[in-house]
Amino acid sequence: MTKQLSRRTMLKTAVSGVTMASVPWPEQNSPIPRKGQIKQSVSRWCYQKTPLDELCAYATQIGLKGVDLLKPDEYEVPARHGLVCSMGYADGGEIASAMNRVENHAKIEEGFRKYIPLAAKAGVPNVITFSGNRAGMSDEEGAKNTITGLNRVKKIAEDHGVTICLELLNSKVDHKDYMCDHTAWGVRVVQAVNSPRVKLLYDIYHMQIMEGDLVRTIQQNISWLGHFHTGGVPGRHELDGTQEVQWDGVMRGIAAAGFQGYVAHEFVPARDPLTSLRQAVDLCDV
Repeated sequence: MTKQLSRRTMLKTAVSGVTMASVPWPEQNSPIPRKGQIKQSVSRWCYQKTPLDELCAYATQIGLKGVDLLKPDEYEVPARHGLVCSMGYADGGEIASAMNRVENHAKIEEGFRKYIPLAAKAGVPNVITFSGNRAGMSDEEGAKNTITGLNRVKKIAEDHGVTICLELLNSKVDHKDYMCDHTAWGVRVVQAVNSPRVKLLYDIYHMQIMEGDLVRTIQQNISWLGHFHTGGVPGRHELDGTQEVQWDGVMRGIAAAGFQGYVAHEFVPARDPLTSLRQAVDLCDV
């Protein structure tokens, strides 16, 4: 209790766009107990106005287990608050230009060789990569190239116990022309690579837009899924009654499949950010 209070007192002195006085802290001093079937995390980029240490401290209080999408120089920050960086950046390419082009493979390999050991040292379980856009390339050729690229780097991940996650994104609304935009394409790729350290990042927001049929798709392919992201559909805002996804039902489906990884909230708050985050965590605590 003393440790939690001292951390809060210290952080109240920080000068930022969001001060600790405005943070909706839980009344108790110890973290909110969670059921534990879903290990929840939060994506850093959605809370840019909140300093990372403050976000981590609040995440701990509301029962989160990690913070997602941190840069290598931030990997170790969550540990100061009893959390992990649940997904890290490691120079794994850009959304529009990554694994589906052979000319990108050397640079991605260089980044992974440099940063995956740092991720392992900091206890980061996952790093992210992308397919890249089609830009006239066929899905067949793109799959072949992506398989080649992932085969090139999988041993780095295997040797360090870190999972490379290829993200599924929608090409209908947010990322026009992105290639890894359907679960079947992504599963085909990671099955061909056939490594326990190469999986998919199944973004529920994006796959609801492209496919729907979320729970069945997740459960049929759970062995190839390494990580999840959330986001309200439509709009990528709060997980609430204005959205078309029944979030508690999806979480029960994930839990029933025996998933042991992280589900990270990646919605852009349209209301008070940290209040919205706690409400999402409550909803997904099944």
